[in-house]
Amino acid sequence: MHAIECNHVTKRFDRFSLHIPKLCVEEGYVTGFVGENGAGKTTTIKLIMDMIFADEGQIRVFGLDSHTDAETIKQDIGYVGEKSGYLEIASLQEIKKMTAPFYKNWDESFYRKMIQRFSLDEQKKYAKLSRGMQKQFQLSLSLAHHPKLILMDEPTANLDPIVRGDIIDLLYEQMQQEGVSIFFSTHIISDLEKIADRLVFLHKGEILLQGDKDDIMTSHRIVRGDHRLLFPEVEKYLFHIEKSSFGFTAMTDRFDAVFDLLGKEAVYDRPTLEDIFVSRIKGERK
Repeated sequence: MHAIECNHVTKRFDRFSLHIPKLCVEEGYVTGFVGENGAGKTTTIKLIMDMIFADEGQIRVFGLDSHTDAETIKQDIGYVGEKSGYLEIASLQEIKKMTAPFYKNWDESFYRKMIQRFSLDEQKKYAKLSRGMQKQFQLSLSLAHHPKLILMDEPTANLDPIVRGDIIDLLYEQMQQEGVSIFFSTHIISDLEKIADRLVFLHKGEILLQGDKDDIMTSHRIVRGDHRLLFPEVEKYLFHIEKSSFGFTAMTDRFDAVFDLLGKEAVYDRPTLEDIFVSRIKGERK
């Protein structure tokens, strides 16, 4: 069973349209949802959470309809949004007291363990916490009812590296210990290299690429060579081609095919995930 399945989902706004023909988030894996600001990541997550409604298509979470079965589904989701929605003048203790009754599986001892782990003072007002502590508190609440799916929208944006590392470590622990499925949006590519099993690249409301992270990394190469190597049979396997007086640089997702044509006449480098993402975006813009 898929943790999340989107089929022919469309959401239209005045100046933006999201269209997802097919998106499957595998159960028990970490899926990174990558895209520049305005690509449609937050819109997609809000659709899954039934915060907004699709104009067309269907979204299913653990086989249930995300709209008609929303109340049941949300018992199994731990959600960390870009904005918390908490009453900022309330203390952490007050926010917890308002949140816990909504969940049948609320685990007070687990919540206490998280509060101690992050050294959070429950008497403090939420607004008085640093951004990093706010995220740690959100995550503590989201995990305390033992969700089967963790949904996060830019959970590590604008955080210092230490806090980001703590959050990534905790997510990895949850996946290993409880077998949760994790779907999180980000534009911080280095976070994906540490934890993601699968990737979905989104650009201008459309999915450019999705699949297993290792497969994506293996199939892509940066190709460099002399201009004379850019004949049509090769170019059809390349994108984001940049030319200079010294030759060309391009990206390919068909390394085997390019190597069969060019062999050792070209130079091949393994790209980072950021190289792949940037090349996909720039190649799409041309």
